[in-house]
Amino acid sequence: MRKRFERLNGILHYTGHLLEVLGVVLLLPMVVAALHWHQRGDGRMTVNAFVFPAAFSFVVGFILKNIYRSETLDTVSSMLMCAVGWLACSAVGAMPFVIGIRSGYLNAYFEAMSGFTTTGITVHTGLDTMPYSILFWRALTQWFGGLGILSFFLIVTFRASSAHHILGAESHKISSTRPAPGLFNTLKILWLIYGGFTLLAVGILVALKMPVFDAVCHAFTALSTGGFSPHDVSIDFYHQSGHANYRLIEYALTFIMMLGGVNFLIHYRVLTGDIKALWDNIEIRYWWRLIAAFTAIVMIDHFRQTGAWQALLRSETPITAAEAERTFRVGLFQVMSILTTTGFGTQDIGSEFFGAASKQLFLVMMVIGGCVGSTGGGFKVLRVAMLNRLLWGELFKAKVSPRAATGLVIDKKIVPDVEIHRVVALFFGWVALLVTGGLITALFSEHGTLESFSGMFSALGNIGPCYLSVQEMIDLHPVVKITYIMGMLAGRLELLPVLLLFSPRAWR
Repeated sequence: MRKRFERLNGILHYTGHLLEVLGVVLLLPMVVAALHWHQRGDGRMTVNAFVFPAAFSFVVGFILKNIYRSETLDTVSSMLMCAVGWLACSAVGAMPFVIGIRSGYLNAYFEAMSGFTTTGITVHTGLDTMPYSILFWRALTQWFGGLGILSFFLIVTFRASSAHHILGAESHKISSTRPAPGLFNTLKILWLIYGGFTLLAVGILVALKMPVFDAVCHAFTALSTGGFSPHDVSIDFYHQSGHANYRLIEYALTFIMMLGGVNFLIHYRVLTGDIKALWDNIEIRYWWRLIAAFTAIVMIDHFRQTGAWQALLRSETPITAAEAERTFRVGLFQVMSILTTTGFGTQDIGSEFFGAASKQLFLVMMVIGGCVGSTGGGFKVLRVAMLNRLLWGELFKAKVSPRAATGLVIDKKIVPDVEIHRVVALFFGWVALLVTGGLITALFSEHGTLESFSGMFSALGNIGPCYLSVQEMIDLHPVVKITYIMGMLAGRLELLPVLLLFSPRAWR
């Protein structure tokens, strides 16, 4: 009994620390409210929307931190603390939506979890008239969630032996290779790169004549691969509004999303002069090949659907340069948006621009996701490469001899069996959760098979677009929304911490 109490002590103590940090972060949107006073609803009400949650978060955090004593967290305790911390942050992060725009709490919680996990599914409309401070908060949740709430918490406030366990529990964001000795030096470097890329992204977008507020929000959500846009029609807003640089804006955002989808340790190597990092490991090579292959398939599928591909094969009507550029731009943007699990769209993924093959391919991309150590969600490119190597290894054994030794070698290193078992277990967990979420959606709604499963694909892959419209997402049964909330958290924390929440033995 005493040991059980000690485990709960540590979890609640460090959750209190985390809520204190969140209380300070909640004050940042007040600056935006002051700059846009009496514009689009910003004023006393939106200030209250952040003051009260900030005070609540800080007070509750202070109480938890002081009532419950510090305990060293083991691996299981760290996983539980990680899941509890993300649930608590989303619970408090939902309050600005409730107070500021009168959102129902479940929808507000859904939006907050979607933000912190950088999923990008939204249950709110009317973004073009929503208060600037609320839109900024949506973007800010995704920016903090990009490299991880707990990694930020560790770097600003926490120094203890449990830090390695906590960071490892948050997800496989930081690989075992480090740019500098020590966990905190590594975190500082990665957050400096992240912050520097954010400033670069804002500068590029402002240079392309995007309004400063939009540039900040899109920089936050593109680099974090979150996808919350301050406009209902997302990036297509600039095309529809006749912005002179809308094409360049799309190319710029494609580049920013790519930065977010690549392992940040590769960014460190490139920034320190090691250019070969862009192709010298299996994951980055798979990454470039997947982008090229998926973009080509989407383009061919579009041309096939319009009849241009068949005409070209018959040497009849050539594809114009303008149409080729548009198809390449939209195809590349959509592939990068979904593969990095950002979720921006210049076209809705269910639109007529994309053929049937592309729409099925998008579901595959939702599962794959970005690179290990990136801000992207999904199963991760490295793990897909590992499963592919495992398959070819089994085929080799079948052809040569069942006794042939075929250890899994990645980048000239033998992968330990424990890591192989972890990857296979995670893949099975992904499939099980996708099936469960799709069945729950179908049971509690009138949506068809593709729509039902795409919602869970989107939630678990931490990507916004799916084959349900925003209004259909808003109208979903509460049971489905709760399922998606847990799916978003499971996808972001890579399943195990969330599954442990429901294990009585883990709490003992």
